Amino acid sequence: MHPAVREWAEILKYDTLQPLLTFYRSSMQLIQDYWPMFALALWLGYNWWNTHRVKALLPKLKAEGATLIDVRSLAEFSSGNAPGSVNIPLNELSLRLNEISRQAPVVVGCASGTRSGMAKMLLKKHGFKEVYNVGAWSNFIA
Repeated sequence: MHPAVREWAEILKYDTLQPLLTFYRSSMQLIQDYWPMFALALWLGYNWWNTHRVKALLPKLKAEGATLIDVRSLAEFSSGNAPGSVNIPLNELSLRLNEISRQAPVVVGCASGTRSGMAKMLLKKHGFKEVYNVGAWSNFIA
C-alpha cells in the first residue's frame, strides 16, 4: 500500500484499513476505466475557462491595439464578422505573417475555437509573444 494512504488511514484512526483499501482500489479502477472521459472533461473545462478569461481581457487588449484575426474561410467571414477583425484564413496564415504586428497583442478567433487554437500555436511558433485564443468569433464582440 502507498505510504500516504497508510498515513491517512492512521490519521483517521481506522481500526482496520480494509474500508480504505476498498475505496482506494475502486477509485483507481474507476480512473483506469474512465480516464479518457476525465481527460475530455478537463480539456473542455480548460477551454471554457480560457475563453472566458480572454473575453474578460478583450477590452484591455483592444486598448493596447491588439490585432483581431478571424481565421475562418472568406465565405464564413463574409456571412458574419466582428467589427475591427481581419480575415486571414488558417490555411493562408503562415504565408501572411508579415501582415501582423509583432509589437501588439494578437487575438485569434474562428467558428468554435479549434482553428484559432491551431492559429495560436502557429503564431507562437513564429515568434509572436502575446497571442490569445478567444474561441468563437462572436466573442470578439463581447
